[in-house]
Amino acid sequence: MDLTVEDTAVGSQLKCPTCNTLLVVPTVSAAASEEAAPRSMTGASDEQLAEKLASAYRSMTTEVGKAIVGQNAVIEQIIIAIFARSHCLLEGVPGLAKTYMVKCLSEALNLSFRRVQFTPDLMPADITGTDVIQQDAEGRRSLVFLRGPIFAQMVLADEINRSPPKTQAALLEAMQEHSVTTGGTTYTLEEPFFVLATQNPVEQEGTYPLPEAQKDRFMFHVKVDYPDKAEEAEIIKRTTGAFSASIESVISGAEIVQCQKIVRKVPVPEHVNQYVLDLVRRCRPDDAEALPFARELISWGPGPRACQQLILGGKVRAILKGRFHVIPEDIAALAHPVLRHRIVPTFSAEAEGITVNHIIDKILQAVPQMPAAAAL
Repeated sequence: MDLTVEDTAVGSQLKCPTCNTLLVVPTVSAAASEEAAPRSMTGASDEQLAEKLASAYRSMTTEVGKAIVGQNAVIEQIIIAIFARSHCLLEGVPGLAKTYMVKCLSEALNLSFRRVQFTPDLMPADITGTDVIQQDAEGRRSLVFLRGPIFAQMVLADEINRSPPKTQAALLEAMQEHSVTTGGTTYTLEEPFFVLATQNPVEQEGTYPLPEAQKDRFMFHVKVDYPDKAEEAEIIKRTTGAFSASIESVISGAEIVQCQKIVRKVPVPEHVNQYVLDLVRRCRPDDAEALPFARELISWGPGPRACQQLILGGKVRAILKGRFHVIPEDIAALAHPVLRHRIVPTFSAEAEGITVNHIIDKILQAVPQMPAAAAL
């Protein structure tokens, strides 16, 4: 039972109305109340929130860098996706610390974290949750919903391509609507909510490649490459010795939600919008504006979601770099992770050894970054 008393009653004795026990009203300091309250920046200006986002980014990279050596571009892209309220697909060979990197990020962000190891026998209910029969003290039975790991704020779908499409599709509603529907009841997920999936590009046997429509739900397709020689030497020292990293949280969930809202307010100049349209539309082989080599090398081009993700990613990157407006360089820097899984090369391109990354490089060279004055 909760009892509420006035501040003037501090130090006095009260009798509990239920058990008649004498209680002494304790003293609660204002500092303790502020410390117990969740961190929030309610009432902060747009500039203060933008500065908080940039400061949190620098702190996050520092904290994650205590445990992860290198991979700065990968960490930056994951953080951009988080503040853009979207999701990431990480691809890399085993042993590159993809899982550990996501876990460290969850600690720096102070979010609840759950890892789901995808296997061929994993069922959708293993992810979303299931109804079970529960009996109370009086012998009455009722159905109770047991929540699955999808109800965490940061969910790691490890080796997502090892489960069949039916199980992979269990993530779709959660990723798009931030809710889960089961047994005719819809449950809203706690914000902020992110899905970070990993897949191994080496093994193809016993795997189920993600459908193109499902890959399109991910903002970025991030390639995790091998570390360089100096970084690998540092990895060996840390992981084979007594080194232990302690990661501190630098931002709360409530602050992340506020920063996500401020990202939407970042202005995008007209010439940057035009640059995004040119990049995406010239990747479509059937479009009248398609580049000549795009008709030969691209079988299927990116849809409108690519434009949306380039703009949102550009807004976040602008704030992280200390700017309050987007420039074409922000768009070009994110073209590879945004377009990588939205372009399907032709058979002739694959036969000649031309990868999607090569195609994106050619597109960035062929589409000029229009200066602001030229758009007027």
